[in-house]
Amino acid sequence: MSDLISARQTARRLEDAVRTVVRGQDAALRNILACLAGGGHALVEDVPGTGKTTLAKAIARSVDGAGFKRVQFTPDLLPGDILGVSIFDPRTQEFRFRPGPVFADILLADEINRASPRTQSALLESMAERQATIDGERHDLDGLFFVIATQNPVEFRGTYPLPEAQMDRFMIQSRLGYVTPEEERAILSDQINRHPVDSLEPVVNRDDLIGLLEATRNVRITDELRGYIVDIVSSTRGRDDVQLAASPRASIALMKMAQALSLFEERDFVVPETIQAVAADVIAHRMVITPEAKLSGVTGRQVVADILAEIEVPV
Repeated sequence: MSDLISARQTARRLEDAVRTVVRGQDAALRNILACLAGGGHALVEDVPGTGKTTLAKAIARSVDGAGFKRVQFTPDLLPGDILGVSIFDPRTQEFRFRPGPVFADILLADEINRASPRTQSALLESMAERQATIDGERHDLDGLFFVIATQNPVEFRGTYPLPEAQMDRFMIQSRLGYVTPEEERAILSDQINRHPVDSLEPVVNRDDLIGLLEATRNVRITDELRGYIVDIVSSTRGRDDVQLAASPRASIALMKMAQALSLFEERDFVVPETIQAVAADVIAHRMVITPEAKLSGVTGRQVVADILAEIEVPV
């Protein structure tokens, strides 16, 4: 129980710190931090200027001792630029491995859909298996490996849409959206002299964050709620408006997200409302809507909302 209490305190300090920099995005911010606590990866999709990069920097600066790397994805980016390369050392007459940015605690993959499929596939192995294979040799990644990727949903020139297999590796897909005029005025006030992320001090250390990840697994979730999760995910299959439904990986992700979010809500157990709150972020991006349904305006999030309205909630 003491570990769970300590984990709740870590979650609260981390969220409070990032909120001082990222204003007006409380729900999305909490879900992204819960994704980190759940051991997943987050895809943040939104138009430029909504704070996607600032969010990733704020998370990294809030954690003392966490290694942070940023990669600006471009069409000419190669797998070696992500994973690392072996360089010949003339002094020792041997090849020496120089690790790439993927060997970090927090990796910001900025505009990920601008890289070629080959480079995206290189990152896919790291996200899925927490390892990187370079020159036939396997290199394990650290236990704290969190990818927060960004992409612009309205720009298609010079982009390569993420394949379904890679979309499925993201625990959540979130959107920040525009802030209110009042919040935007506060953002202007914050940046009169300097960007607030530059003055952000660490509030937790790396060990605290690893403890948060471990404590998430101990958040109680009943058999009935696990069945509720399976019912939600399996209901995406066999629908006329869904061409590719969510897999069991979505069920696992939804369970882990619900456990992690419960800690941020200062509970040691999962309730149905928490599952419902994150269901769209976890499931919608994993589905492919049929072309006919798309023309009718159907979206993945709408399908999830319909499913939640149809399924009986455990008491």
